[in-house]
Amino acid sequence: MRITPSMAVLLVATGCSGEAAQTEAESPTALLRPEQFQETAPELFRAAFETTEGTFIVEVHREWAPNGADRFYNLVLAGFYDDVRFFRVVDDFMASWGIHGHPQISAAWERRSILDDEVRQSNTRGRLSFAHHGPNTRTTTVFVNYRDNPSMDENDFAPFGEVVEGMDVVESLHSGYGDAPPRGDGPLQAHMRTYGNAYLDRDFPELDSVVRATIQPVG
Repeated sequence: MRITPSMAVLLVATGCSGEAAQTEAESPTALLRPEQFQETAPELFRAAFETTEGTFIVEVHREWAPNGADRFYNLVLAGFYDDVRFFRVVDDFMASWGIHGHPQISAAWERRSILDDEVRQSNTRGRLSFAHHGPNTRTTTVFVNYRDNPSMDENDFAPFGEVVEGMDVVESLHSGYGDAPPRGDGPLQAHMRTYGNAYLDRDFPELDSVVRATIQPVG
């Protein structure tokens, strides 16, 4: 039996033993093979993020963090961030996104972490870094700093770019849920990876999302 998106939501909502069937919903099959996306990024490029609150532009400097810049470039090219939710938006701290709405795709990329970059720039307001949970664990989740966060430098979060247009859009993203428990009422990342957007649409319907992300010419 084919599982439709609406059926997938029902499976998650009822908590039945067939919860994993949600992963059978149709997904962009190319994204299940992250090893295909290995291009070297330009030394300087821009990415436009069309969101439910408007558009913001990120300018990436490869020299700041080459591994992070390459991964981000390939994620945008692949369409990975399209329909991805801003799941952790904490006022006066950061806005984070990058867990794919299809659990199979999320799992595939979680197995393809990248090597660390040296921290060459500071996590000042408007700059982007990849999230991590230890050495060489960066995958797809990124964040924009809402303020200067020097503590992120000390914890090896390496900025690779910065918002050059639309910082007001980034600051308007829905922050009502705050951080994940116990610091706030936001979504649990483990649940996001298991149940995808069905979980977020059911329990966190006010989250903003990326509509589409594209590479933009520079100059």
